[in-house]
Amino acid sequence: MRKYLFGTGIISAITGGITLLRSMREGAPFTWRTALGWLSWGISIALAVGAIVDVRRASRGGTVDPDSPIAGQEQKLLKAHLRRNR
Repeated sequence: MRKYLFGTGIISAITGGITLLRSMREGAPFTWRTALGWLSWGISIALAVGAIVDVRRASRGGTVDPDSPIAGQEQKLLKAHLRRNR
């Protein structure tokens, strides 16, 4: 589980969220740029969680969508998972 929680996608999304929270705390007005920053942060979180779900599904023997970054590597991930769990 920790390999998923400490992945670079999740860590970068969390640090981006912390930066946005700090900017809101300083009393800056909420502008359209701030709204776009929050939207971008939400998309980053969604993509990071989607990548985690794809890796987990592929390592358990499932299939992933063809547009996934790990598409075509399902067998490799399954073999690695089976090797670790012997």
